[in-house]
Amino acid sequence: MSALGGIGAAFGLSTSAGLNAYIPLLVVALAAKFSDSFHLSAPYDALTSWWVIGILAVLLLVEMFVDKIPAVDSINDIIQTFIRPVAGAVLFAANANVVTDVSPIIALVAGLLVAGGVHATKGAFRPAVTATTAGTGNWLVSILEDIVAFVMSLLALILPILIGIGALLFIALLVVYFIRRRRKQEKLAFN
Repeated sequence: MSALGGIGAAFGLSTSAGLNAYIPLLVVALAAKFSDSFHLSAPYDALTSWWVIGILAVLLLVEMFVDKIPAVDSINDIIQTFIRPVAGAVLFAANANVVTDVSPIIALVAGLLVAGGVHATKGAFRPAVTATTAGTGNWLVSILEDIVAFVMSLLALILPILIGIGALLFIALLVVYFIRRRRKQEKLAFN
């Protein structure tokens, strides 16, 4: 993987972690465990331990189950507010350091911000889904988020430059959205 590919994979995987912390961690762990073309350097190679893989699989199953239950999904999102950004930080650092000399601190902060931003955006839109569907549409949105997280995680490893560009465009769109939203609120407050 090229340096640009490593950065692309890092952005793609940390974006995916903002939707679901355990899917990209498990995809990376299994890819590093079974692929000759993808390796994790220390200390991130701990993800390839069977114990870690097993724990990630169990946590993924629990999260996928509780995120489909109305009211319980809100509690899960509160808990995940701390987990998803950390997962994004680990994934960004692990993948950026595979082929580049990016400072681990910078990589961890970048992953934290990317995954945290995606999670915050998800948290901002979820109440709208709950309000418009009385909570009955949350399970469908959750399934779609899981599918997107899985596909994005795979593509981040297979086509890292493409997914990295896509992740950066997505983040840019979020920034534009929040800037426009804030300006609109300021304009309403001024009038």
